[in-house]
Amino acid sequence: MNSETFKYVVTFVFVAFTFYLSYLGMKKTKDLRGFSIGNKDMGPVLIGITMAASISSTATFVINPGFVYTHGLAAYLHYAVAASFGIITAFLLLTKGFRKLGESKGSLTIPDWIYHRYQSRGLSLFFAVINLLSVTFVVLILVGCSILLSSLFPVSQKMALVMCITFVFSYVLMGGTYAHAYTNTFQGILMVLISLFLFGSGLKYFEGGFLTSLQSISQSYASIVNPDSHLYYDYFSVFISSFLITFALMFQPHIFSKILYIRKDEDVSKFIATTFIVGTVFGLMLFVGFYAKLSGLVVDRQDMVVSEYIIQEFSTGTFGPYILVFITLTLLAAGLSTLDGILVSLSAMVVNDIYLPFFGKNLNEETRERNALKLSRVVLIVIGLFSFALAWSPPMLVGLFAQKGIYALAAASFTPILLGVLMNRELPIWLIGGASLIGFFGHLILNLFLGFANPSVSSSISMISSLLFAMAGIWFTQKESKQVELSS
Repeated sequence: MNSETFKYVVTFVFVAFTFYLSYLGMKKTKDLRGFSIGNKDMGPVLIGITMAASISSTATFVINPGFVYTHGLAAYLHYAVAASFGIITAFLLLTKGFRKLGESKGSLTIPDWIYHRYQSRGLSLFFAVINLLSVTFVVLILVGCSILLSSLFPVSQKMALVMCITFVFSYVLMGGTYAHAYTNTFQGILMVLISLFLFGSGLKYFEGGFLTSLQSISQSYASIVNPDSHLYYDYFSVFISSFLITFALMFQPHIFSKILYIRKDEDVSKFIATTFIVGTVFGLMLFVGFYAKLSGLVVDRQDMVVSEYIIQEFSTGTFGPYILVFITLTLLAAGLSTLDGILVSLSAMVVNDIYLPFFGKNLNEETRERNALKLSRVVLIVIGLFSFALAWSPPMLVGLFAQKGIYALAAASFTPILLGVLMNRELPIWLIGGASLIGFFGHLILNLFLGFANPSVSSSISMISSLLFAMAGIWFTQKESKQVELSS
């Protein structure tokens, strides 16, 4: 079989198997709860692989290696080392507490969890609305996937965009969370294999030693802090901001809500271990940025680094074109693995936290459930059309575009979820709402108007300000209550 025929056959098998898994998921999806978080019948290893694949996605596999290519070791430490510590700290610190409350109240989404924790429908609605900023990440994934698909098949990037969005929305519409989890496990296994392969195949570029090879580009490129970079120029921008924003990014609707899939407390350790091990392997993809730079590859767009590198390395030779097919499809799967999770969480959130509380209160239970499941699928289509419109003419650096939106969401979620899990006492709504607003608008103001080009820096400053505001407010209210007790 020649490489051209092989390409179409393997793609057909990939698509067919994905739809088969989605069909299995559809048979288990009977109501909004099953569509949103499943029926508590998925094992911790499967959930862990699904979580790791959702965290990594197109950003890790396609977009972020471009930052390493451009900014060097500082960018790698930012995305691989500091970010990994942020992820594992969030899971170890918050998973059990978050799950306990979510389980006891039957929470389906992050805004639903916020409602049950703070008993405020207004705060829940605010979180439901700002969670729609996840659309910026959907745009990043769609652009990344369209770049990969157009490099594999003789179609334009815009045609590839149409193909990507049609494919992923079709199988998610069928199976919801089960389709997402089953296909993510399949895609995650492929991603592990290709991460290890690409990492190993490029080690030849470090034959003179890791740091020596990077120093051949420039001293700044090989430095822990890159003085020539406008993004990773000091220890705060390289380490602290990455740790904080990655910690907070775990609160995204398509990530932390997966904790609600877990059946029992004993499964939490297996889930965390699986997520961390698989995620660490995925992080090896960042080395592609180093390999591309050391190979002398020159690209017009930073976002194109990975696709151009794999074409350069594997488009020739006897087996090269065959390997290229597997790599490209796996990178495509990396994007789909996060995209389907975001779509499921967003559609469930719009229905559960906006429609049902405000427009479905007077419906009987059977009608509510029937309408909710139907509407969740309609919402998917609307989100798809909106994302498609934004991805049709994307900004030059789609990675930074996505970070502006998604980091605002992370900054807004940081204090409410952190304090909501760690503190058992009742917290004033004005305090938590104010902290959330400081995180949200603080990031946007710093990033868009005050010259903080690195979104992780602007969001980290906003998160620290948000937490300080909340802690000061808690101290003040405690002091006031003690004075009242003494006076009485």
